[in-house]
Amino acid sequence: MPKASEIKRGHVVEINGALYIANQVDVKSPSARGAATLYKIRFNQVPGGRKHEETYVGDDFVQDVQLERRKVSFLYKEDDQYTFMDLEDYSQYSINADAIEAQLPYLMDGMEGITALLVDGLLITVELPGTVVMEIIETVPGMKAASATGRNKPARFATGLEIPVPEYLEAGQKVKINTETGKFLSRA
Repeated sequence: MPKASEIKRGHVVEINGALYIANQVDVKSPSARGAATLYKIRFNQVPGGRKHEETYVGDDFVQDVQLERRKVSFLYKEDDQYTFMDLEDYSQYSINADAIEAQLPYLMDGMEGITALLVDGLLITVELPGTVVMEIIETVPGMKAASATGRNKPARFATGLEIPVPEYLEAGQKVKINTETGKFLSRA
């Protein structure tokens, strides 16, 4: 069992019989003599996504879960089931759309660089790469003099994702998007 001070982002633990993945870890060191360092950890339940927050002292133990990380690629979607293929042994894992709702706007056919998180051989969630390259399919026409301004306009992508992009971009151009923040980064 790891101590609370060893928990990092992406670590999966068990709290009250449910699985949670560490999303954010805040460390606070009180200035009083003899005071213990506090670890405020924000968790997301997997599957489900329900948020949970706990504060631990550095020596508190947390119930660890045996987690396996496998490199997978996205194969196909059938109804509400998303199927991924292991890149090493070609086994397939399916998961319900509700369990990966936050990742769906960035998920494209044949996408690689995805990490599957498995507990006892069962897929509980997927981790996407930090950035993805997507093609703009629809946006309002840009102005010719827009390069000197910092204004944004909405752009829509094939997955249904809609984010603000700089005014000079047009439909058909590929852009890099941060999958954690959902923000435009650059042209691809």
